[in-house]
Amino acid sequence: DVIKSVSPGQQMVKIVADELTELMGGTKTEINLKGSPAIILIAGLQGSGKTTFSAKLAKFIKSKNGRNPVIAACDVYRPAAINQLQVLGEQIGVPVYTDTDNKNPVDIAKKAINFARVNNHNVVIIDTAGRLAVDEQMMDEISSIKKAVQPTETLFIVDSMTGQDAVNTAKAFNDRLDFDGVVLTKLDGDTRGGAALTIKYVVNKPIKFISQGEKTDTLDIFHPDRMARRILGMGDIVSLVEKAQENYDAEKAAELQKKIRKNKFDFEDFLVQLGQIKKMGNIKDLMGMIPGIGKQIKDMDIDEKQFKKLEAMIQSMTPAERQDPDILNGSRRKRIADGSGSSIQDLNQFIKQFEEMRKMMKMMNKMGGGAKAARAMGMMGKR
Repeated sequence: DVIKSVSPGQQMVKIVADELTELMGGTKTEINLKGSPAIILIAGLQGSGKTTFSAKLAKFIKSKNGRNPVIAACDVYRPAAINQLQVLGEQIGVPVYTDTDNKNPVDIAKKAINFARVNNHNVVIIDTAGRLAVDEQMMDEISSIKKAVQPTETLFIVDSMTGQDAVNTAKAFNDRLDFDGVVLTKLDGDTRGGAALTIKYVVNKPIKFISQGEKTDTLDIFHPDRMARRILGMGDIVSLVEKAQENYDAEKAAELQKKIRKNKFDFEDFLVQLGQIKKMGNIKDLMGMIPGIGKQIKDMDIDEKQFKKLEAMIQSMTPAERQDPDILNGSRRKRIADGSGSSIQDLNQFIKQFEEMRKMMKMMNKMGGGAKAARAMGMMGKR
């Protein structure tokens, strides 16, 4: 009966999704962190997102694998890359080994490994120089680094938006480096990820991570089945749920549930929830994971500045005003609008929408749905 209820079109999509999943490796492939220390060599063209990925990977293995990484800045041609790494390293609490007077990347990489051993770092991530195009000098340099440090893993970073060029570059790097895995960067918004399928087929190496946006926590393990669904426009609801669960705080959800039950959800609570949504990542990316939404938002302009605007309005309120929207008279509203750089019309519209949301919550509570509403909002994350 279940089979009969599925249309031929749905069956065909399922068959294609399964086939795509197999073509992209079938199952996820974990990063190899064996070794004392484990050495991860990062390679790719300039602008592919290598430096940002190096920081993302450091944060990922620190939080998910419980390791103590250090990043080695081996791009001796771009001082800006070293500065960028230092800033990112400070943000994520991971040290960055630099030697700005040394112009030999092989020597810097070796010294970084010695630094790691002396200072009890069990993972070394080596960020190397890129070029605007594949050339012999770059290939010789990265090959020399690999030969000298004998990395546990060599990861090739590729911009997923470059199409066929990404495939050609992957093949050129693999022919010289015989890398262990691929990382797809800039997989944002409506970028479907078709490059994943082609690159896997051409170089026959697993795709290990996908990277979205500039934030250091937007790195995910590559799941072939989820990418297959994304390529076919079926969404990726599993990844969306995982992002929510990573930040789920049961205690705060329970507190929120009590406030909704008592009809005391206020602007302060709303401000907290706005922050939790932002922590989960780019709004357009999150919406693109919802089945059926991806195609609809392709050409939609989702302005995240609106979130900042709402935050500014709430932050311009006094604690009493945040807790009791009913006291917001004309003079208070003018002060809040002026303080947040908003118009009275925008502020009035926001307050009206907020009141409508509170009424809906009150109605859901009477119908027994208050707990579900609180759990859903609590899933938006920790404070």
